[in-house]
Amino acid sequence: MRAPTLTRQILGLAVPAFFALVAEPLFLLVDSAIVGHLGTPQLAGLGVAGSVLATAVGVFVFLAYGTTATVARALGAGAEQRVVSAGVDGTVLALLLGVLAAAGVALGAEALCAGLGAGGEVLHHAVVYLRVSALGLPAMLVVLAITGALRGVQDTRTPLVVSVAGFTLNAVLNLAFVYGLGWGIAGSAWGTVIAQLAMASALVTVWFARLRASGVRPRLHPGGVLAAAVDGVPLIVRTLALRAILLLTTWVAAALGEVPLAAHQVAFTVWTLLAFALDALAIAGQALTGKGLGAADVAGVRAATATMVRWGIVGGAGMGLLVALSGPLVAPLFTPDARVQAAVIAALVVVGIGQPVSGYVFVLDGVLIGAGDGRWLARGMILVLLGYLPVVALLRLNADALAAQGPVVATVALWLGFTAFMLIRSAMLRWRERRDAWLVTGLV
Repeated sequence: MRAPTLTRQILGLAVPAFFALVAEPLFLLVDSAIVGHLGTPQLAGLGVAGSVLATAVGVFVFLAYGTTATVARALGAGAEQRVVSAGVDGTVLALLLGVLAAAGVALGAEALCAGLGAGGEVLHHAVVYLRVSALGLPAMLVVLAITGALRGVQDTRTPLVVSVAGFTLNAVLNLAFVYGLGWGIAGSAWGTVIAQLAMASALVTVWFARLRASGVRPRLHPGGVLAAAVDGVPLIVRTLALRAILLLTTWVAAALGEVPLAAHQVAFTVWTLLAFALDALAIAGQALTGKGLGAADVAGVRAATATMVRWGIVGGAGMGLLVALSGPLVAPLFTPDARVQAAVIAALVVVGIGQPVSGYVFVLDGVLIGAGDGRWLARGMILVLLGYLPVVALLRLNADALAAQGPVVATVALWLGFTAFMLIRSAMLRWRERRDAWLVTGLV
């Protein structure tokens, strides 16, 4: 594959994916900015509820990643019927899992938030937000599945259009419900739920229109739904380990006090935005790797991986520099509390410094997911979790001492620990990528 052609393919997938992925965390950014001006307890409550909700969705991220890899590999092998069936089966599975997840989160909202260390007024706001947001979980998972199918057929533009429209609707509804109707933090949750439902409806319409145009009759295969669920187990394990790491970080933040917890919510929201932006290359990696291996083009996969890794590191460095310098402008957008602002500014410097590592990690993670290397990713993330536990223990045992030094010191210590997690993860991924065991060709 010639370099100009490779570059065009990567950019053709990554650029629309970049804007679509950036639009997704903007949901949380809008929520954080609007809720933050209601008060620090509300912002801290959103931080706790947001962690639980992100975990509930993140556990099932295989609906996007697994579907992308399966559809892309089938596309590369010329198996059109499998392309169609994988998308349909993934969507049905997403709907079923979404209903179950919504019930579990709504019923266990208080216990889940309290388990992360929330109490008093913070717990109240967290539970209110989480119970309303749970209603949108089925739509969120359907969006994941169909977005994955579209990426698999090398279409990242449609998810971009839908994401931008959804973000705009979310912003308008949140402002109207929170301030116009005076619904408080519940209004923010309702705005996001409605926007997610609209996005899911739009993507379902688009996908089935593509099916009709292809001339292949869409049929539900219960065996295919079950197979998709079984194939997703390794990615679920990988995601559970990752979410455990993120939840442990929130648990430590809660032990540091209300101000560091609120600051962590803002810093983590910014980090998530950067992660989604850098993940655009990971999406391109998933699609190109799956298609390349399906067509038995190992050399092309290696070349694309090397190019995207370089871009990930450079892109991470560029965005990291901007974020490290933007703290004084960003912090006031989320809270009027001077203590929280100071902690956010300091945390964003650490976030910025760690972005080149993030770019490297996200690209390789996407490449290995595209290769269908789920089992190794599951084992690798468990080892990363075990490596991160001593860092968590050290921070938690010294939480009182860190809090006594002020919220700036406590928040910086927390984010230095989180950066250590990313370094451990990068070492694991580099070890795997340098070997050939993941380069399995053809339909699997």
